[in-house]
Amino acid sequence: MSQQAPTREVARRVFAAEFNDAEYTFKESEDERAPQYVLLPSGERANRVFVVGTLTETEDVGDDSEYWRGRIVDPTGTFYTYAGQYQPDAAAFLRDAEPPEYVAVVGKPRTYETDDGSVNVSLRPESITAVDADTRDRWVVETARRTLDRVRAFDAETDEYDGLAAEEYDAEPERYRDVVVEALESLDDDERSADAGSEAAEQGL
Repeated sequence: MSQQAPTREVARRVFAAEFNDAEYTFKESEDERAPQYVLLPSGERANRVFVVGTLTETEDVGDDSEYWRGRIVDPTGTFYTYAGQYQPDAAAFLRDAEPPEYVAVVGKPRTYETDDGSVNVSLRPESITAVDADTRDRWVVETARRTLDRVRAFDAETDEYDGLAAEEYDAEPERYRDVVVEALESLDDDERSADAGSEAAEQGL
């Protein structure tokens, strides 16, 4: 009997402000091949994420071999992505990139505890591609919608991941409503985003 191939996890849309708060990681089984998740404070697990922003800086931070770091900014904060020999296409993209430019990244969240006990959250890219401004604007609007959906549905008493988020994080999920407002307001400053901004108004904010 053939063994069914595992299905690929959905890539969650998340703003940098929430992503960088997602310090808690877990697996749902003891199988060493089981996927690792980060817990988003708005009550969703994420094994993969999809982000879009402005690549503002790249740097080879490797010692013995190339290991590229990319700094990607969205309207709410900064993502850091790292790519080396095991992500050759992403590393090549970062090596050849000419910031600033808009990029879309699909990848896996990774956490790292520093010497002082704080936790840094970064992104290990599966793919990095250059995109245009309209794609970035549409991502902001759709990520705002998905974030609001999570906040509105948050119920620590009945949902497993909401309950876990309430235990692990001090911040109230309602704070990410302010993050959504901040992200959508950033579109108002850009004439290019008129259509996206009008769509954002449908969010009721």
